[in-house]
Amino acid sequence: MKKTLALALVATTSLSSAAFAEGIDQFRIGILGGENAQDRMNSYACLQEYASEALGVETKLFAPADYNGVIQGLLGGTIDMAWLGASSYAATYLQDPEAVEPVLVKVNLDGSIGYHSIGFARVDSGVTSLDDMEGKVFGFGDPNSTSGYLIPSIEIPQYKDGITMESGDYFGEVKFTGGHEQTIVAVANGDIDGGVTWADGQGNWEDGYNSGALRKAVDAGLIDMNDLVEIWKSAVIPEGPVVLRQALPEEVKVTMTELVDGLYEADPDCAYGVAAGDTLGFQPVTHDTYISIVEARKAKIGG
Repeated sequence: MKKTLALALVATTSLSSAAFAEGIDQFRIGILGGENAQDRMNSYACLQEYASEALGVETKLFAPADYNGVIQGLLGGTIDMAWLGASSYAATYLQDPEAVEPVLVKVNLDGSIGYHSIGFARVDSGVTSLDDMEGKVFGFGDPNSTSGYLIPSIEIPQYKDGITMESGDYFGEVKFTGGHEQTIVAVANGDIDGGVTWADGQGNWEDGYNSGALRKAVDAGLIDMNDLVEIWKSAVIPEGPVVLRQALPEEVKVTMTELVDGLYEADPDCAYGVAAGDTLGFQPVTHDTYISIVEARKAKIGG
């Protein structure tokens, strides 16, 4: 099935590997943080293989330690494609509107393209809502994460007067853990009292919902969701886009867009890993979907 998909996609472009090689000598996929680097690489290994066959050049995977590593790679031309969060896309766009173009967005099982920032704590902590977090340690993921920082930093202060994102105001301490998996593990281990991560908010809590960082952590055996409780949920956030570097040859962009767009139908297991859980695959998206996030990012963080 793998070979059939890759070769079919090459055929639809009516281009030879040699033609691709005239424009690029390799293709580089950046993988945003969220889980440890090796698990990220494993989840994308199938896409790496497909891309190499479809493009006729070597495909390399890059899993930088933080979100900014992917952002800077796209801006500097050392990464060609990535699935960004909406805030990371906004950060890239604000630094260079011509650097990347959004092409696809993940589709939930109900056909929607949104997700949520989820606040959570340990069941045995006695914390059941943000009202119980006063004076306790609260964890964010990465400063460039939409659900792990931008949206909760805007919406949580609206939950209750007196809540800020500064240590010692409402929360006893506010920490950046480094990523979604780190936040989940820190809460599960009792290293912090509560934190935020991302999920589609659909399906069952005990499964980690249908897709997202909680689902990936359950799949990896890192947590038992019965040990955790949801304490807050954001409004719907537009799912981040798969982006391609605008300077790539048009044929490469078309081929990679078709490849990812057809991944769910051709190889559901591969799509599960790439999309962080159960989905209906991907569908086309444009910059217009992210205008509100770009403005929120500009107002809250700047470029």
